Amino acid sequence: MSIKPQDVVVALKLSAGAAARNYAKLGQDLGMSASEVHAAVRRLGEARLLDPETKKVRLEVFRNFLVHGVPYAFPASPKEITRGIPTAWAALPLSQKISADGQPPPVWPSPDGKVQGAAVQPLHPGAPGAAQRDPVLYDLLALVDALRIGRARERALAEKEIGQRLAHHAGA
Repeated sequence: MSIKPQDVVVALKLSAGAAARNYAKLGQDLGMSASEVHAAVRRLGEARLLDPETKKVRLEVFRNFLVHGVPYAFPASPKEITRGIPTAWAALPLSQKISADGQPPPVWPSPDGKVQGAAVQPLHPGAPGAAQRDPVLYDLLALVDALRIGRARERALAEKEIGQRLAHHAGA
């Protein structure tokens, strides 16, 4: 069984401290059905990214998968200019560390967005809505997008930030 993009979103939410016990609530938070979340948790367990007994994300293994696997398994590249929600280095975790460089900022296309930028396909269609409801998840999703579409500098900064945030949530 292969990991799907929504599995990464579920694992990010779980790694930020959400409980895996209530699939309906988790699904509602993520813009997914309870069965999608349940299937994602099962696939994450089979991939050894999540402990099947405790339903806790194996943070070091997951961090390695985010850094070394996600950019290749779920690549993205900025497309047409559209209105949307900032992601990658245009979002807060990295926006204070990286200048725009005259390029349009990467955004998730959204009618609710207030920023004009280059469209980036989110990992899951529900990810932008989930990010708007959960600032911690938003930061993690934006950092993952920096890994997916960034150049070496953006990827290095995102890798460092993801490591720090996952370590922080592990200790919380």
